[in-house]
Amino acid sequence: MTRSGTNSQGNHYNTPGGTNSSGGSSYHYSNRNGSYYYANDNGSTYYNSGQGSSTYTAPGGSSSTSSSSIKK
Repeated sequence: MTRSGTNSQGNHYNTPGGTNSSGGSSYHYSNRNGSYYYANDNGSTYYNSGQGSSTYTAPGGSSSTSSSSIKK
């Protein structure tokens, strides 16, 4: 059962497994400022700032950050 809605900060969330407990279910947030965040069942996470930078954290805890310049 999928649950979704908007939290008190106005950010949209979706929990495909129906729960976002630490028991291993995945979820994601789409934030009002254009950023978004994913937490996966395997323990990895991904955050995108919406401004050209992102951070991926692997299941083992190592993280990598990338950024790109947005030219107009």
